[in-house]
Order: sequence, then structure tokens, then C-alpha cells
Amino acid sequence: MSHLKKRFIFFTATLIVFFVGVSFVIPALSSRSSEIYEKIKTLNQIISIVNENYVEPVDWDEVLDGAFHGMLEKLDPHSSYIPKKQLEAISEQFHGKFEGIGIEFDILGGYITVISPIVGSPSDRAGLQPGDQIIEIEYESAYKITKEEVFEKLRGPKGSSVNITVSRIADKKPFEVEIIRDEIPIYSVTSSFMLDHETGYIQLRRFSSTTSQEVSDALNQLRGEGMTQLIFDLRTNSGGYLEQAVDVTDNFFVSSDTIVYTEGRRSGSRKVYRASSRKGDEDYALVVLIDRWSASASEIVAGAIQDLDRGLIVGETSFGKGLVQQQWILNDDSALRVTIGRYYTPSGRLIQRPYGDGTHEYYRELADENREARLDSLITDRPRYKTKSGREVYGGGGITPDVFVALENRSPEVRKLLRNEKRITFNWGTEIASDIRSDWLSESAFIEGYHVSEDQLSSFFDYAIQEGVSPINNEELEKDIPYLKVVLKAEIAGAIWGRGAYFQVLVSGDSQVMEARKLFGRARAFLTINSG
Repeated sequence: MSHLKKRFIFFTATLIVFFVGVSFVIPALSSRSSEIYEKIKTLNQIISIVNENYVEPVDWDEVLDGAFHGMLEKLDPHSSYIPKKQLEAISEQFHGKFEGIGIEFDILGGYITVISPIVGSPSDRAGLQPGDQIIEIEYESAYKITKEEVFEKLRGPKGSSVNITVSRIADKKPFEVEIIRDEIPIYSVTSSFMLDHETGYIQLRRFSSTTSQEVSDALNQLRGEGMTQLIFDLRTNSGGYLEQAVDVTDNFFVSSDTIVYTEGRRSGSRKVYRASSRKGDEDYALVVLIDRWSASASEIVAGAIQDLDRGLIVGETSFGKGLVQQQWILNDDSALRVTIGRYYTPSGRLIQRPYGDGTHEYYRELADENREARLDSLITDRPRYKTKSGREVYGGGGITPDVFVALENRSPEVRKLLRNEKRITFNWGTEIASDIRSDWLSESAFIEGYHVSEDQLSSFFDYAIQEGVSPINNEELEKDIPYLKVVLKAEIAGAIWGRGAYFQVLVSGDSQVMEARKLFGRARAFLTINSG
């Protein structure tokens, strides 16, 4: 399975899914049943011959998992077999919670390093800070521990305890902490704040069982702070529950318009999902940010907002996943997801892009730097539809934004500094934070008043070279220096005030967000359409 497909399916809990807990039974296979049973007999023969004659012992779990993947890949890119262990991780993301101590972490320098304690978690209550290193768990060394071992040792039933030994930059000696495990939320809304006195910003990363309530709470909070216009960021959000997508969209409407409908092969399979007409608001301007990784449930939200003229869609053309999967839990607690239908936006657009050239090409196309130009060249051949007010929109391959804004292309030099396993920006920011923490009394004062100096930038480059990230080509890096300073400031903010502060600083240097802020005049025009 390709890296791109793994990223899309397994690491972001992505698919539009209806969950059912049933055992899988081979049904009556219609007129072709004899052919299919002959193939099953052939498969049994192959397994028997390989098992008895292959030169090495066979790992049948791995071999048969590969066979399942290969069979389903012939159907479409999103029908899939999910082994038990991977299913547990995906289900956790969908359910929006787990039990443990509540840290975002990485393994740096051989030790568990706290990137951020989850707000309100046992780790947060115990006072763990970004940059803290857990050097012992239950008085046993945690040096060179694997991530799988971290999950095994730090997660556990609510109410149980775990003793850890922590090394902190500002402290001379390690110290012990007993942490009582608890239920830990996995938030869908990763950041929510006011960009200025009237502009709210919400970043949504997935559609889990708690997403609609999280979005509703964030909107209420921002409205209370004076929000009159909103940037709703769905970039890299690869989906989740269909019903949650409908409920999230409902926050933006007072009508009972269709949000999405699905159709399958069976007669009577059409199902229409409508806004409730009781939940939402339509009195603030709305800009929705999408990119090529915005998929499935994200496309339901963006498609409905575009078709019903509620807001302006900005960014890149979205992923183009318009297939609905149903999930069966199998006898060994693995799962089978099979496409049972397609979903359509209110105007009738099928968002699913073509996949006839095979799964590899389907995912490779997403990584094409010229993807947007190629899609634009084909736009005259794509089916056209009308929004509620009569605007022309396009089907046949994702949500085409009303305003295209490319993600800024960073130089290889800055990518080398920002994307490396040593997380040098995080480590440097954590050290600087320990030195200046007492100089800043509030998060807002820091965000408004702190700037990374040239001396600090030089010290970061020295640190990068010390950590083996060299040589550094300053000419190539020059255009990205302002962005690099934003990232370094964000790391310092995150080390002092947590991930909320980190994202707030990072967004201030986001070129797509900056362009989106200029487009509220156009977005506000939709309020007139809907009120008239």
C-alpha cells in the first residue's frame, strides 16, 4: 500500500462510514455463485500448496492481509480491509477519547519528550510542560523506548496510577511525579480564537463523534467575543462521520435546505440529509479554507456552503472523495469497509474524482505540484451545476474553490529545518522559552509584542548545524526567513502557553489565511443573497 494511501486511510481516521457490528457471512452469490465458489476453491489450493512447499515458513497473517488488500483495491480506492490493531487506533480517533495521562509526545534524544500536555488532562494537572523528558516509567529507564511501548506503559484504565521521572531544562535534578490516569479527549477543533476584534478562526482536523458539539461550542465562544466574520479551516481534514458533517454544516444555516444526499445500488437507497432550520446562524460572513487533503466529510461541508451560497470557498481543489463506506466487524475483530453508495452536494454534484487508472495513480495525482493547473485546463470538460443563486460550479473531481490560493512553496532549506526527526525548532524554542518565560506576563502580550531577533535567528542556525542539519544555504533560505521567524516564535509560545498559543502564532504567518482575510467583502455579499 502506498505511503499516500496509508496517510489518508490509517493515520487520519478518514472515511465516511456507517458502522454496523455484524459477523460476515458469505451470501447467496446470485447467478455467478458457481464461478465465485470455484475461485474460492482455487484460493484454498494456492494456500495449501504454498503452506506445504514454500522454501521458508510463511507468515500467513501478513500474506493474507495482503491478499485482502489487493482484492478490495480492485473495487475502488476506498474499500478496504483493516487489521485489528490498526482498527483500534482508527476507532479511537473516531470516538474522540482514550484513557491515559494525556500528552502529545515524540521520542527525541532517545527519551519521551512532551510536545504538549493535553489541556485539562492528568499531565496538565500534574504540571508537565513542553520539553519535559520522561526518563523513567515505574522506576525503569525509558531510554530508547519505542512509541508502541510508550502507549503500553502510559495508557491504562481511568483511576489507575503511573509513576514517572521527569527531566526539565530549568531544573538541575530530575523529579518524580505520580499521575492518575483519566479519560482523555481527542479534540477535533485543534484551535479556535479571534484573529482580530471581528474575525474568528476555527481549525477543524477531523469529524469524530464529538465534532459537532466542539464546533458549536467554539462558535458560541467566538460570538461572545464579538465575531462578525469567520475563517473555517478544513485544510488537511480528511473526513470522518457523515452525520457529524451534516451537524457541523447545520451550524451555518437557518433554512431546512438539503446539505447532502446519498445514493447506492439498491432500490430505495437514496437518503437526504437536511439542515434543521433551528440550530444555525446566517448573520456573519464565512470563508472556508480547503486544500487537496480536505476530503469526504470536509467536502460535504464545503460543497453545501458553496451550493447554498452561504460562504466563500478559498484555497485548493479538494481531494475528491464522494464514496460512502459501510463497515463490518469480522470474526477476528478486524474490519471490512465496502463502498455502498455515492454522495452528492445539494446541486447534484458527485464530488468523487475518477479512479479508473488504479489506486497508485489515484493517490500519486494528489502530490503533483501542477495539479491545480491541470485541473483548470480540464474545467471545460467537467459537468456544470448551479448554486442556489445561479452561480456556476463544477463537479467531477473535488470542490473547486471560488478563489484559488496556493499553499506557499517553501524552499528546500527551510523544509530541511522544519521537517526533521530531531524537531530542532521545538527543542530550540523550548530552551529559549525557559530563559524568557518570566519576562512575559500574558499570552496576548507575547503574541503582540515578541519578535525573534537576528541574534536569536543566528543562534538557531548555530544550533541546527550543531544538530547535524547542515550546510545551510542562506541565499536559498532568504525569502523564507520571515516565515521561519514565525515558526520559531510559535514554538516559544507553545512551550510557555501550550498548543493553543502555538497555533495562534503560526496562523499569523499562514499565507492562505492572510489572503482569506482579504476576501470577506465577497463573502459578506452572500449574506445579502440569503436575506433577500
